[in-house]
Amino acid sequence: METIQEYQLFRPYLLNDQQLLNRVVMAPLTRARAENTGLVPTELHAEYYAQRAGEGSAGAIITEGTWVSPQAVGWADVPGIYTEEQVRGWRLVTDAVHRKGAKIFVQLWHTGATSHPDFFGGQPPLAPSAVNPRLQSPTASGRKDTVEPRAMSTEQIKTTVKDFQRAAQHAIDAGFDGVQIQAGYVYLFNQFLNPLTNNREDEYGGSVENRARFLFEVLDALSDVMNTGRIGVKTGPITGELGQFISTDQTLPTSDYVINRLNDYKLNHLLLMSAMSDLSSTPVAHLQGDAIYRHYRKIYKGNLIANVGFDFERANRVLAEDLADLVAFGRAFIANPDLTTRFQKGLKIDQSNPASHYGGGSVGYTDYRPAA
Repeated sequence: METIQEYQLFRPYLLNDQQLLNRVVMAPLTRARAENTGLVPTELHAEYYAQRAGEGSAGAIITEGTWVSPQAVGWADVPGIYTEEQVRGWRLVTDAVHRKGAKIFVQLWHTGATSHPDFFGGQPPLAPSAVNPRLQSPTASGRKDTVEPRAMSTEQIKTTVKDFQRAAQHAIDAGFDGVQIQAGYVYLFNQFLNPLTNNREDEYGGSVENRARFLFEVLDALSDVMNTGRIGVKTGPITGELGQFISTDQTLPTSDYVINRLNDYKLNHLLLMSAMSDLSSTPVAHLQGDAIYRHYRKIYKGNLIANVGFDFERANRVLAEDLADLVAFGRAFIANPDLTTRFQKGLKIDQSNPASHYGGGSVGYTDYRPAA
């Protein structure tokens, strides 16, 4: 019988040319601690990420979603990576994480239609089409219903591609080991992919090839400034079944097309989310639970990171069955900076305080302590 020390979760892993201490990944977690006008990461961010890096914690960290431009903003007090001051702030973070022996990737984020006019002086946000996603936006004064966005012009799409490219260059300058494109859930890339939020009639709408064009233009642009082996993508068919982001008969074919094409880029990784809601009455009901990894393990040929709903036992089962190469833990890392050590020693996994998940300085951020 396998002992706790022998579980695959604790084994080193070679992520392309990057040696990881273990197969534990810290998933992207929005924490809203950039409480300054420049949305700049601070020493507090460096302390937070360093606490969760290294052999007793995460072998690799993917940061919170990080704005690629002022037009990308859609959540209060979240940091960006589009100014030199932000780059200097992130350098504090990457240096601190590297001193602990871990790797760190920045997630590049654009919220598109899920943002709010409060962030743009009263102007609606930009999106693929003028379709209200019927969700809520976390503004500085609380959650507010989304509105009908402005449809992006072709020129604005090209500008956004350049924004992502510049952000990738800034990530290199800030010392990151790579980037991850947030191309899933309900945000800009998935707004292009989703036919319910994309009714364009130009080269960015209609067929799956056209709806996916924006994502692959961004990947091509990033490959001009960095090796594709340092680029990861978060995407897949799972969205949460809310608002305009509900599964249709096009959801799976669209996702299959995109993920199969990602093989051409020899990326660092693909991060896939498990279902976050009951899929039983949807066209993707067969992807509930670990089935999503069985499905895409046959399609995607690179490093696969599994995410959402994992505990110690499920993580090791997925790795043992070769359904994924790494497992990303989210909320568990909030209250357990030494998560891997707790797994190794069979210690209690503490619960975080939801009231302190977003904003509030060090409280509920860096004041959680390792197990005794």
